[in-house]
Amino acid sequence: MAEKQEKQAQADKATADKAEKKRLMQEERNEVLVRILGYDIPGSRNIYAGLTRIKGVSWVISNAACLKLNLPRSKKIETLSKDEIAQIEKFLKTLPISDFLKNRRSDIETGETKHYFGSDLDIKREFDIKRLKEIRSYRGIRHAAKLPVRGQRTRSHFRTKGKTMGIKRKK
Repeated sequence: MAEKQEKQAQADKATADKAEKKRLMQEERNEVLVRILGYDIPGSRNIYAGLTRIKGVSWVISNAACLKLNLPRSKKIETLSKDEIAQIEKFLKTLPISDFLKNRRSDIETGETKHYFGSDLDIKREFDIKRLKEIRSYRGIRHAAKLPVRGQRTRSHFRTKGKTMGIKRKK
């Protein structure tokens, strides 16, 4: 009789665990997403960590945004008002910080120092690599050959980048 009660208690506990997991999964699906500069940021994250989800925003720039806008770093993104989100976007677009923190110092075409985000950053990087290949610089040749560019060893570990290797069995 005691064994039946133990089995029943274990079964009840298992169903309770399943129900709890299901509820947590439902909560995750219904999580608030906040859109900043075209990137969806989970509302459960704090501002400091959430802003780094934007491509081109480092931890340093995220910290600078929190300090300049007087926002607590631990504040959740879902609690931000629309005015605060607009403030953050305006700050990131103008980025009134030192030039050494920006990701595009003295651009080759314009000579200006700017900071790019998202797809603009990807496009600039692609054009830089394309230019290096066209002028046949050492770095361009390394990019074209899909070899390590920044002085890494080539004795091992560069060959499998992007392609899977396998062993074929003799027939």
